[in-house]
Amino acid sequence: MVERLFDRMLRTLMQKNALRVTFPDGTTRDYGDGTPDPVHVTIHDRKTLRRLGVNPELGLGESYMNGALTIENDDLHGLFSAVLVNMAEGHRTALQEAHGALRSAGRWIAHYNPARRSRRNVAHHYDLSGQLYDLFLDCDKQYSCAYFRSPDDTLDQAQAQKKAHIAGKLLIEPGMRVLDIGCGWGGMGLTLARDFGASVVGVTLSEEQHKIARARARAEGLEDRVDFRLMDYRDVDETFDRIVSVGMFEHLGSRHFREYFRHVRGKLTEDGVALIHTIGRTSPPGTTNPWIAKYIFPGGYTPSMSEVMKAIEKEDLYPTDVEVWRLHYAETLRHWYERFMANRDRVREIYDERFCRMWKFYLVACEMTFRLNRQCVFQFQLARRQEAVPLTRDYLYREDASEPARAPAASHAAE
Repeated sequence: MVERLFDRMLRTLMQKNALRVTFPDGTTRDYGDGTPDPVHVTIHDRKTLRRLGVNPELGLGESYMNGALTIENDDLHGLFSAVLVNMAEGHRTALQEAHGALRSAGRWIAHYNPARRSRRNVAHHYDLSGQLYDLFLDCDKQYSCAYFRSPDDTLDQAQAQKKAHIAGKLLIEPGMRVLDIGCGWGGMGLTLARDFGASVVGVTLSEEQHKIARARARAEGLEDRVDFRLMDYRDVDETFDRIVSVGMFEHLGSRHFREYFRHVRGKLTEDGVALIHTIGRTSPPGTTNPWIAKYIFPGGYTPSMSEVMKAIEKEDLYPTDVEVWRLHYAETLRHWYERFMANRDRVREIYDERFCRMWKFYLVACEMTFRLNRQCVFQFQLARRQEAVPLTRDYLYREDASEPARAPAASHAAE
């Protein structure tokens, strides 16, 4: 029964590409369109087969990280290439549709992230060993999408270009007060203070990130200009000329979108500008992959543009610029994956082999989802007044793009 269920699911799913599966009883079957060199998966026991048949989106990741499912040459990229193209076209069985409907019905609960739950969710991922992140991130510990002006850019170049692009959209001037919501290990806040003369308040719920960010500020002699706080953004009671948030919006849950933008508007000065950088989806609103929600980002959700814009509109903010980054995160994840794999032995020493397999699955799944399954990055530039930024994007694109973009002398050019 379980084998027939799984077989039916694969025959429905695999309309393109080729997949070969060896079952626990030793039989092998082919699925797909007969493309040469199929990806070969082996399922080692019936319990795993049952898990895959009943809940494949959760079962695949669990089976791989536990070693109960193996891939010839450990070709995870090949497996996701074979499968995701078909998933993007909506080839699903009735059971998969039922799972999706159940997750959709539970969105209201799954997306509820009050302060206490938010702290717990953040700790699950961001309070892992700092040594782990040192092994695959760039020198500034930017754990978000980089900006590749050229395929030949190094990860460090691309991350510096990301920060410069964001600083350009913020139109930073010396002395401005900036709130960094979800400041991570402090790289963005330190850059805005050091290179632009801003006074920055950075907030995070991660104790590990907060400790490292404060140590970096001390080491650079920037404690008088950067104030990193271990607190929820909702508890900040000051106003700021600029607000920046990179990679934090994905952790809100859709129930909190309006609340978030209400706080953004309330914490901006009348002429203030905000830049919100978030992973998003180019499909209608959906749900979070259950494996990612359980093992990587509990409480996380990547929004559609329609969901974000609906909340922005209702909180009386002007969208002064919206930009879509398509394959930049796929390239970022490729760099992270290569660095992670080069340091896999060290990761195993810090954690164990199961953790290594879990994180390899996470990095590859995310990269291939950005490449093949309608995931991207949105940047929303927002203001309380539409005159708060220049009328055109000319200020972002200067001849010398290697230097950080600075605000023009008269930032309110439309007044």
